[in-house]
Amino acid sequence: MFERLPSNWMLALKSIGYWFWVIPVALLPLSYKLSLNSANPDAWAFLVPLVIFGLIPILDAIIGRDPANPDEVQQVPAMEQQSYYRWLTLASVAGLLGMLLWSGWILASYSAWSWVGQLGWVLSVGIIMGGIGITVAHELVHKDSALEQNAGGLLLAAVCYAGFKVEHVRGHHVHVSTPEDASSSRYGQSLYSFLPHAYKHNFLNAWKLEAERLKRKGLSPLSRHNELIWWYALSGVFLLGFTVAFGWLGALFFLGQSFVAFTLLEIVNYLEHYGLHRRKLDNGRYERTNPNHSWNSNYLLTNLFLFHLQRHSDHHAYAKRRYQVLRHYDESPQLPNGYAGMVVLALIPPLWFAVMNPRVRAYYAGEEHQLKAGQQAI
Repeated sequence: MFERLPSNWMLALKSIGYWFWVIPVALLPLSYKLSLNSANPDAWAFLVPLVIFGLIPILDAIIGRDPANPDEVQQVPAMEQQSYYRWLTLASVAGLLGMLLWSGWILASYSAWSWVGQLGWVLSVGIIMGGIGITVAHELVHKDSALEQNAGGLLLAAVCYAGFKVEHVRGHHVHVSTPEDASSSRYGQSLYSFLPHAYKHNFLNAWKLEAERLKRKGLSPLSRHNELIWWYALSGVFLLGFTVAFGWLGALFFLGQSFVAFTLLEIVNYLEHYGLHRRKLDNGRYERTNPNHSWNSNYLLTNLFLFHLQRHSDHHAYAKRRYQVLRHYDESPQLPNGYAGMVVLALIPPLWFAVMNPRVRAYYAGEEHQLKAGQQAI
């Protein structure tokens, strides 16, 4: 739909379109308002997942792909210096935390929902905190400034997944698409096999990496210098706050939305790297990470919702690039829909394998032995 627009026009439109993150957040109060005096209030609590995983994949297919890559010489240096993009992500942190607090209050005070409606509400909040919140946190923890680092850590603490701040940058980006990476799914591995392993090993790897960092500095891992202790303590403060403010229901709400949020993160990890791996060189090392080692999804609408997270190939090749200047590579392996549609597909393994396995095999055409090489256990 937009593929014939001049690049300058598209970049200008996208600078405004990154505010689309507000739309899923706004769906929450809309779903609450629609449930008031409704004959079926429980149904409206599921508005967010229905829109995101039902309507968005259809719109992605209709609206089509994002045609705009910024010019490396003329546009990228200027865009990287524009504080607008940085402050947009920081503004979303305040908005998301405010939404989280308001949502907890609604759950505790609204009596028209049965446990089904309450479950839908927790699911909705978790999807937003995982889809938008962790995406923003991901952008921020890759940056060097203390403000962005701490803002990203705050969002991760709000979903009890602070280990991502350490493991993703120091672990996943080092070992991506190798057997050593718990966030890189194997060819033929189902989502339900992948998730328990990812939960466990990403948590343990974060503590291991932080302990190694501190030991190199001659410091004890069990000290105030361990940032994971502080971030998980902050998660405990969140939990205590929701419990004191809203009772046991507030505690369940906070833990429930956290579980949904970090599960959605790991589902996205699953689809971003499924079946792809870096080849091992004669010297025993893996080839350098390049744009061919992650699945790319260049659908415009979800690109805007997720701050270009779907241009994942470029992100892994050049992790410090800010979201507004991430590029699409035609030669990267391409997903057939945006992330929302692919999440739905991943939840149904037979459909996932039917769609994705032929694409992985095509990627390794002529060197099919690589398919078995990539299935080594971690």
